[in-house]
Amino acid sequence: KTPSFSVAPDKQFYYCFGCGATGNAVGFLMEYDRLSFPEAVEQLANKVGVTVPKEEGPRAEQSRQQRDRLQVLYDLLSRADRFYRQQLKSAPEKKLAVDYLKGRGLSGEIAARYGLGYAPPGFDNLMTGLSLDKESIEQALSAGLLVRREDNGRTYDKFRERVMFPIRDSRGRTIAFGGRVLGDGKPKYLNSPETPVFHKGQELYGLWGWRQSREN
Repeated sequence: KTPSFSVAPDKQFYYCFGCGATGNAVGFLMEYDRLSFPEAVEQLANKVGVTVPKEEGPRAEQSRQQRDRLQVLYDLLSRADRFYRQQLKSAPEKKLAVDYLKGRGLSGEIAARYGLGYAPPGFDNLMTGLSLDKESIEQALSAGLLVRREDNGRTYDKFRERVMFPIRDSRGRTIAFGGRVLGDGKPKYLNSPETPVFHKGQELYGLWGWRQSREN
């Protein structure tokens, strides 16, 4: 009787009485899923089987190159996500992480559902595990997976001896990590820095997982 969110199909717009947000289907997707205008249009077109003409020219090429650069980071973060999850199963030191999770009441099923992982001790496990070359090391630095010291230029894994929690965006892509230290190391909790694909103030942890549970 008193809706806080209204959609007018005949007029093709929505309105939120709570915050005043309004717009059309494209604008809604851009805001709700944080998509660019072309991404929102393409997603809507795919739902109804319409082919979107591709924009040509310098701006289109620049936009494509930017998307490609970001996709490289998404792919690298996804590989890191799989690496950390595998380490929770196979790393020689995995018992420390498994015992910690069990002590906090987390079962293997819960760990699998939320993609929990483990970063073992050492400074180059991720670099070695992902077989990073010179170019991909620079990309991993940009993605917040590695750290480079300013004094000697040494590069090493950012997360070490920690239980790993993947941070996903509203589309389910891994964009960052949070790590809880095992032992007496500091800081107790360590998060990925701001990166081209991770902006802390714009993300809500667990949103994608909550949506999945609602859909299922």
